[in-house]
Amino acid sequence: MAFQQSLLSKIFMSSGTPRKDELRSVASYERELSENRCREGQLREALAREEELLRRKDEVIHTNKVLSMEADHRLLNGMQMIASLLSLQSQAECNADAAEHLSAAANRVATIARVHRRLHTLDDSVSVAFKQFLEELCREYSSMLASEDRRKQSIVVEGCESNLPAATAIPLSLIVNEFITNAAKHGHGVITVRLEERAEGGHILSVCNEGPTLPEGFDPAASQGLGMQIVQALVGQIGGELRIDSCAHCGGARFAVAFA
Repeated sequence: MAFQQSLLSKIFMSSGTPRKDELRSVASYERELSENRCREGQLREALAREEELLRRKDEVIHTNKVLSMEADHRLLNGMQMIASLLSLQSQAECNADAAEHLSAAANRVATIARVHRRLHTLDDSVSVAFKQFLEELCREYSSMLASEDRRKQSIVVEGCESNLPAATAIPLSLIVNEFITNAAKHGHGVITVRLEERAEGGHILSVCNEGPTLPEGFDPAASQGLGMQIVQALVGQIGGELRIDSCAHCGGARFAVAFA
């Protein structure tokens, strides 16, 4: 008899029927369902708060973008007005040296305004097709030289096409402007902007034109000119190397920046 009871017990347990300690009451299921519904409500509320925060963030970003555009517009208008006033003052100035300095200041302000406007085309860009960008920038500079009745100094862009990070392209464009300004002032003939790949890696960007070479032993670090100080600061910003020598193509002075 005991053997039969043991056998029946084993058959009962192997049939998949839950044991007594595995049985759950209806109340426990209702309690669990209520807790899950409560958690679901809390998650929905948290999601709604996050969506509201994101909406407000988008509004702030849009407002800041509009304010930035307005500030840039006002800045460009102000710079154009300053350049015009300096130019008018240089024309009215009787002292030749003072007139020359005023004219140079007017050109520099106009150049900065032009570069500032062009750089806005790089907003939100990760990389830049730099040779194409240089061609557009130099085309504007050529127009400025022509308006100053310096038609003999055209600008050409040569070399390879390369996509550069925007963080590198922006300082390089400012450096090129300083180099071109210097070439237009001291040299003559065609100004050549050249972007080349280096055998050891990286690139070298140079500006040269026909004209007098630099004095032997010229040290850019000892230069007191504002332009050269700006160039050296920008070269340091991109971790580059400033090189000044004679151009192998035209024989004139060459200003170059080697960078990775």
